[in-house]
Amino acid sequence: MTDYLDPTIAALGPWFHNLHLPDGRQTAPDHYLGDFPNFKWQEIAGHIPADLSGWRALDVGCNAGFYSFELAKRGARVLGIDLDPRYLDQARWAAGEFGLSSRVEFRCQQVYDLVREEEEFDLVLFMGVLYHLRYPLLGLDIVTQRVQRLLVFQTLTLPGREVADQPDHWINERDALLQTGWPKAAFIEHRFAGDPTNWWILNHACVEALLRSCGMKITAYPGHEVYLCEPDPGRPSCMTTWNRGEFLSATGQPWQQTT
Repeated sequence: MTDYLDPTIAALGPWFHNLHLPDGRQTAPDHYLGDFPNFKWQEIAGHIPADLSGWRALDVGCNAGFYSFELAKRGARVLGIDLDPRYLDQARWAAGEFGLSSRVEFRCQQVYDLVREEEEFDLVLFMGVLYHLRYPLLGLDIVTQRVQRLLVFQTLTLPGREVADQPDHWINERDALLQTGWPKAAFIEHRFAGDPTNWWILNHACVEALLRSCGMKITAYPGHEVYLCEPDPGRPSCMTTWNRGEFLSATGQPWQQTT
C-alpha cells in the first residue's frame, strides 16, 4: 500500500529501504521484512565505533542510503555506490532530508568499477550484494583490497554453521568434499525468491574460507549472516602476492611482468 505515503516518497518508489525521516515520515513502513534495514543496523551498530570522525567509509550496494546515513551521522565521510539509478535518486533526495548531503556522496557504479579507483577506506560495508554477483570472488577480492581497518560483510547463506577441516587430499579422494562443513556454494541457474540476480548462496564454511582467502580475519559475528572483519597482515590475499597476475588479468590490467 502506498496511497497514504507522502506524494514525493511515493513518486520516488518503490522503496527497499524503510528510512525514518527527521519529520517522522517513513519510506517503506509496510516492508515485507519488517523495519528493514533498521533491524539489521541494530545488530551491527554496537560493533562500529560511535565516533567515526576522520574515517572514510564505503557502502557497497547502498540502495536508498540507510547505512550510509548512519555512518555519516557518526562523523564519517561516506561514498555509497549502487548500479540502480532509481535507488540513487532516492538516496540523494533522502540525504537532503537528513541534512547530510555534504557528508555523503552517491555514485552509479558496479562493485567491479572499484578496481579503477585508488582510494582506500577505513570502513567498508559489503552487505546484501555478494549473492547478486555472477563473479562473487572477484567482487570480494576487489572490495577487500580497499579495506584499511574494518569490513562489515553479509550475504545469504545455506542453513547450518558447521565448519570442517580442509586437509590436502589426493585427486581421487573426493568424499571429504561432501562433508556438511566443507566450503560449498549453491548456484542458482534461474531464480531464487523470484529474483534472477540471485546467483549464489554459500554455506557458512564457504563464507569464512572466502574471507580468509581475501586476506580478512573474522573478529566477530554481530548478527545473522553478518561477519565483522579486519585485514590480516599475517595471511594476505594471494591476489596481492603470488597470484597477483590472475587478478590483474581478470580486471583488464597488464599482468605479464608479474609472472
